[in-house]
Amino acid sequence: MQKPELILPGGSSEKMDFAYMYGGDTVYMGITGFSMRSRINDFSPEQLEESVKKAHKMGKKVYVTVNIVPHNSKIEAFRKHIKWLSTVKPDALIVADTGVFSLVKKEYPDAKIHISVQANSMNYQDVKFWHDLGAKRVVLPRELSLAEIKEIHEKVPEMELETFVHGAICVAYSGRCLMSNYLTGRESNQGICAQSCRWKYKVYLEEEKRPGEYMPIEEDDDGTYFFNARDLCGLPYLKELVDAGVQGFKIEGRSKSIYYLATVARVYRKAIDEMMEGKGYNQNLMDELLKIGHRGYSPGFLKGKYNESDIHYEKNEPIQSHKFIGVVRDIKEINGLEVCDVEIRNKVETGASVEIMTPDNVYKAVAESIFDKNGDEITSAHGGAGNRFIKFSDEVPINSFVRQVNKD
Repeated sequence: MQKPELILPGGSSEKMDFAYMYGGDTVYMGITGFSMRSRINDFSPEQLEESVKKAHKMGKKVYVTVNIVPHNSKIEAFRKHIKWLSTVKPDALIVADTGVFSLVKKEYPDAKIHISVQANSMNYQDVKFWHDLGAKRVVLPRELSLAEIKEIHEKVPEMELETFVHGAICVAYSGRCLMSNYLTGRESNQGICAQSCRWKYKVYLEEEKRPGEYMPIEEDDDGTYFFNARDLCGLPYLKELVDAGVQGFKIEGRSKSIYYLATVARVYRKAIDEMMEGKGYNQNLMDELLKIGHRGYSPGFLKGKYNESDIHYEKNEPIQSHKFIGVVRDIKEINGLEVCDVEIRNKVETGASVEIMTPDNVYKAVAESIFDKNGDEITSAHGGAGNRFIKFSDEVPINSFVRQVNKD
C-alpha cells in the first residue's frame, strides 16, 4: 500500500508551522488575488517565497493555489504571478481555469499542475482530458462516491488522485456559488466568499394578498435549516479511499484556528500511520474530532447520495465538547516557579482540570496557579486579555494546546 499524503491548509506562516508540526506532509497556500481564500490569506509574495524555502529545508512540500476563475482584467496579473512562481519553485500549482492552465504551460513549463476541486472533474473522461494536457494530479470533487473514485482510477491509473477527507461542505456544487455575491458583493469564485451559507437565518413567506402576514417555514427556536450541511469526515473510510486509488488526503480549513488545524492534523496523521501498520479504525481518534467545533459529521457523498441524516438539525451553529483555552507560547520563571506563557483564547480558572494536546500525546493536567503579566497571582484568565502565565501540575511543552470540557 502506498502511503497517502496528508495535505493541510496554510492561511498564514503560523498555520503552516503548526500544520507540519502536528503531522502534515504538505501545505497548500496562496496569495490574495489568485487564491480561493483571498479574504483570510496572510501571505505576501516575500512570505510565500520564504515559506517554500523553509518547507523544503524540512523535507516538506508546498502546493501554491492559483485557482480562482479570473475575469479579463486579471489575466496579465496572473501571467506575471505565474512567471514569478517559476522562480519560487513550489512543488505544484493548483489550477482551476483552462486559461490559467495555458498560462502556466507557457510561463512555467516545468511546473507540476494539480487540477483544483473547483474544476469539477466528476468523471474519468474529464480526468483523462487533464492527463492528456499534462496535469499531474486532480483534486476530486466532494460529490463523488467511493465507487466512482475507484472507476476513475481504473480508467486513468496514470493520474494522481487527491480528495478532501475533512472539513466544511459547501452547499453549492463544489464551491460554485453566487450566494455571497448577492448578499455581500464578495465574489465567491474570486476567493472572497463571505460564507453566507453559515449565517443564521429566519425565513418567512408573505402571500401576495396578505401583506404583513408572515408564515414561518418549518422553523424552531434555532431558525431554519436550508444550509446546515454537516461537516465532511472521511476518517472511517481512509483505507477504502486508498484502495480506490486516492494518493492525497486533503483537509479544508484555511479560515479555521491553529487549534482546529492542529487537532485535525494530529488525528489524520495518527490514522494514516496506524492504517499503514495494518490497524483498523480507531474510535478514540473520532472522539478527538468531537472536541473541536463542528456541525456534526457526515461521510458526504462517499457512501452514495445524501439523505436527511446528513443535515444538521440540532443547532444552527457549531458544536464541540471542549473549549480551546489557549496555546503555550513559551516557558518562563515567575516567583521561582516554572510557568507556561499561554496565549489565552477562553476563560480558565485556578484549579481547573484541563487537557494538554501535543503532536504526540493528549493528557490531563490541572491549572494550579495563574499569574498576570506583572507576576501577580489571579484567580482566572479571560480570552482577549492577552497572554497569562499558568503553572500546571504536569510538564507542558511550547506549542502545545490547552483545552477544557465545555460546560456551556
